[in-house]
Amino acid sequence: MTLKKQSLTGASLAKNEDWQAIKWQASERLVFRIQMRIAKAMREEKFNKVKVLQRLLTRSFSAKCMAVRKVTTNKGAKTPGIDGITWNTNKQKTEAVSNLRHKGYKPLPVRRVYITKSNGQKRPLGICVMKDRAMQALSLFALEPVAETQADPNSYGFRSYRSCADAIAQCFIVLAKRHSPQWILDGDIKSCFCKISHKWMEDNILMDKSLLSKWLKSGHMEKGTLIQTNQGTQQGSVISPCLTVLTLSGLEAAVKSGLKRSDKVHVIAYADDFVITGNSKELLENHVKPKVEAFLLQRGLELSEEKTKIIHIDQGFDFLGHNVQKYNGKLLIKPAKKSIKNFLQEIRSNIKTKPTIKAEDLINLLNPKIRGWTNYFSHVVSSKVFSYVDYQIYKTLTSWTKRRHPNKGIRWVVRKYYRSAGLRNWIFSTKAGCKDGKPKFIDLFNASQVKIKRHVKIKSKATPFDPNFLDYFTKRANKGIKCIAGLIV
Repeated sequence: MTLKKQSLTGASLAKNEDWQAIKWQASERLVFRIQMRIAKAMREEKFNKVKVLQRLLTRSFSAKCMAVRKVTTNKGAKTPGIDGITWNTNKQKTEAVSNLRHKGYKPLPVRRVYITKSNGQKRPLGICVMKDRAMQALSLFALEPVAETQADPNSYGFRSYRSCADAIAQCFIVLAKRHSPQWILDGDIKSCFCKISHKWMEDNILMDKSLLSKWLKSGHMEKGTLIQTNQGTQQGSVISPCLTVLTLSGLEAAVKSGLKRSDKVHVIAYADDFVITGNSKELLENHVKPKVEAFLLQRGLELSEEKTKIIHIDQGFDFLGHNVQKYNGKLLIKPAKKSIKNFLQEIRSNIKTKPTIKAEDLINLLNPKIRGWTNYFSHVVSSKVFSYVDYQIYKTLTSWTKRRHPNKGIRWVVRKYYRSAGLRNWIFSTKAGCKDGKPKFIDLFNASQVKIKRHVKIKSKATPFDPNFLDYFTKRANKGIKCIAGLIV
């Protein structure tokens, strides 16, 4: 059966209508247009108009369909909340769109789980039920233009079309020159997600206050016990990253207020990690740091004393897994030693804990990890590091092959697991049938073959909801830097 005609206000789907018949391109176009209008109203400071447009968007048929699609296609789509329900079939998705109503809506508590961080500590993660995720995704469509308009120019975390690579590129721009600032405040916010003030968010974030309060106060289930939440926002929820961006917006202006250009103060932030530059240690310690602390205190936050420090650029600092340091006046950005160590530990663990796995399965397990890690660092000085990583993986694999075949000679092992191709030798490989009469091989991904290419940083003031930057984002998409699906206006 076919769907009813879509309208801006969007009457909900009937239960017997076809999910596959939805015209997604038209829905994306409509949602994007309303988002552009919200952003324009924000720039003109017409806040009542913003609220009207937000209400219009969150009640629209197109936005509801896109919200359900968003939560049923992301990585956590198959992970249920406390009700054990996931939306897998088209019928379930269709019914979900019909049930996304604001009237009488009451969120359920989230399911609390813990994931292990690289330092061994546990990070709490909240898993919402599917309906709550969809409702949050729906509100996120209306809140994202607000966040993009209010966010600091050099804030790169949890924002569309921005990445860690942009933050690192900004570090290079600010610190690479001979007359660049020499001192850095390397800051970290203590338990950022868990400590944000509910009152501050309810008073300052421009969205449906009733919905926001319900999500903040929904609590979480841990070992069968309901625990109320009086502060913070749940890590893992769909809307939490955007709420964090809005909470930390204004830090750059607060830090720079009252300072001169000659002070060389620059703020580069990625979520709760940030660095602030200055021309002297005293400036950062006596003027900048107190401003940061005052800004965070209003939001119920504080700096982590363990991770916050003031250092000289010649000493170097780690930021987003990269090490930024000057050597004899030349700035080099490399993968941090801790990042290399953690990555190799993960690879070794995957190899050593699977002594009987097939070589083909092991290669398929390792390749995405190696490719993802190397791509993350492919825009900085990483060639020597990639060669080192290849060598360490080769050593671990050699030990793995010897343990598998203790009664075989080294030549037999080499013939079975390694091959040569062109100028490359010692390629860990396995046969995977034949193609056109020739043997087909599956090879382990080689980190040192990744080309180093400097990342083209996004303009600090660029936002996808400003018509002045539509051509700019289109050009970036054509160059393969970033893609904007909603630019069809």
